[in-house]
Amino acid sequence: MKAVILAGGLGTRISEETAVRPKPMVEIGGMPVLWHILKIYSRHGVNDFIICLGYKGYMIKEYFANYHLHDSSVTFDLAAATTTIHASSSDQWKITLVETGEDTQTGGRIKRIEPFLDGDTFAMTYGDAVTDLDIGRLVEFHRAESRLATVTAVRPRARFGAMELEGDVVSRFEEKPIAGDAWINGGFFVLSRRVLEYIEGDETIWEHEPIERLTKERELRAYAHYGFWQPMDTLRDRNLLEDMWSDGAAPWRIWG
Repeated sequence: MKAVILAGGLGTRISEETAVRPKPMVEIGGMPVLWHILKIYSRHGVNDFIICLGYKGYMIKEYFANYHLHDSSVTFDLAAATTTIHASSSDQWKITLVETGEDTQTGGRIKRIEPFLDGDTFAMTYGDAVTDLDIGRLVEFHRAESRLATVTAVRPRARFGAMELEGDVVSRFEEKPIAGDAWINGGFFVLSRRVLEYIEGDETIWEHEPIERLTKERELRAYAHYGFWQPMDTLRDRNLLEDMWSDGAAPWRIWG
């Protein structure tokens, strides 16, 4: 199975970082969040990726073009014009980087990668969220439901603590509880390639017309994830994830 990663947006809500790099290249623990997402999929046996490029996509190309140089010993023989890498990463990834347009909407980016898909089913997510989701079980659920699309549903924690009061007495306090009863789009999908028929072109926003139509036709199923999920929408989110990683308490680090 291939996994499609949407990595072309502007990331305006974290402009402190994205002024100089695409959002998926913002680092957690010295590695781009995109690397963390690929590691999550790889842990569950998905190693074939299609990454949709847009804003500053050349930086993602350069990163993977020089991937083995980041953590390997290397000899440059200038006279012979050769490069020898003495130790390389154990990652068995195949990565296809597709230019999908800087201004293309999310649906349009998915539509543009159709020539690179194999088979009927593929995974899809955004390049800015990490989770301890069991991708294998998500795929099994999708196949068992026999519908065109499955979305991971999550219930994120509130930003602030919650209190219950009896007059001026605090009767209950909970630090960062689940934010209400609503489930939200966790961004980890499994899709039939037939969903591409629901996308008109570059201006189509995946989360609008296609998902609304799939919902109306009862072709969208939700896989409830009760574990860890955290997007990196703001600098505060990035700092939170960085602190988790630095403390050795990163729930999404499910690989060895």
